[in-house]
Amino acid sequence: MLDKSVPFAGFCMRREPGGPLQDAPLPDGFRFVFYQDGDEKAWARIEAAVLEFDSDFRALMFFTDKFLPFKNDLYRRCMFIENTDGEKVATATAWWSYVDGYRRPWLHWVAVYPAYQGLGLGKAVVSRVTRLHIELDNNAPIFLKTQTWSYKAINIYKANGYLPTDEKTLYSDSKDNYKKAMKILERLDRQRDASKGEY
Repeated sequence: MLDKSVPFAGFCMRREPGGPLQDAPLPDGFRFVFYQDGDEKAWARIEAAVLEFDSDFRALMFFTDKFLPFKNDLYRRCMFIENTDGEKVATATAWWSYVDGYRRPWLHWVAVYPAYQGLGLGKAVVSRVTRLHIELDNNAPIFLKTQTWSYKAINIYKANGYLPTDEKTLYSDSKDNYKKAMKILERLDRQRDASKGEY
């Protein structure tokens, strides 16, 4: 879930081919599944629950506009974690975008439904979808967009080889935003260290 109590600054991260990749198996009672028709409602519910959108409806409209036109990619790139009841409780997508004529892989829309956070599902889905990117995108550099509100997830990204970058991307063109984000994260790290590892 986003922590909107900290100052906001958006930035991007980049994973180089051959970077570290965390071994993060799913806990018992969960499994990975790919997108199937109708799963956009589950995606919208998860993303709205973690405050990426202010309603399920707005999340669904975004998915309909940005992803549904590319259904063949959704079937092999949009991943969910579901529980034993078949409820989808986490998601991430091995997506792509074109920048200056080049197709760039993006780890997109990582989210774990709040009631299931703290179980290792975020680590598992980031690791699994990063591996999916490597398989589908010829081990090209992978990007992700994040923000200081997601600071708790940043160590998960780093464990899978993603490092902050100030380069110009589709989602970031300001080195000032990058510098602001790094200062905020440094302060949060100092606070964490002062409280013995607890946020």
